[in-house]
Amino acid sequence: MPVARDIMSPGAECIGANDNILEAARKLTSLGVGALPICGMDDRLKGVLTDRDVVVKVLGKNLDPQQTKAGELAQGEAVTIGADDGADEIFATMARHKVRRLPVIDGHRLVGMVALADVARALPDPQVGDLLEALSTD
Repeated sequence: MPVARDIMSPGAECIGANDNILEAARKLTSLGVGALPICGMDDRLKGVLTDRDVVVKVLGKNLDPQQTKAGELAQGEAVTIGADDGADEIFATMARHKVRRLPVIDGHRLVGMVALADVARALPDPQVGDLLEALSTD
């Protein structure tokens, strides 16, 4: 069974915790991605910012995207997966935390992102259905 480093998208770019949401939205657009890891000044992962966060937590609450910092949207400890963790562990982590994207960490270094589609391609068909069901329920 493949491990995270085999199925991830390598070279994930961070948005700085002190960068504003307008910068983050532009970066999401220019990279053509739906999520960006939020990194602090210490280069440690603080969380993940999604396009949905921009819409629901900033625009939907009438906050100014030029004044709102990406780090303000990081909630608790970031959910990650190790670079050498198998597809089964990725599946379990996504289902447990109800997330569709996970930063991939090698030690404390961000090395990529793994998305639901990546895992779906790596898992046998019955497990893909289980993952989709787990992520779709409240």
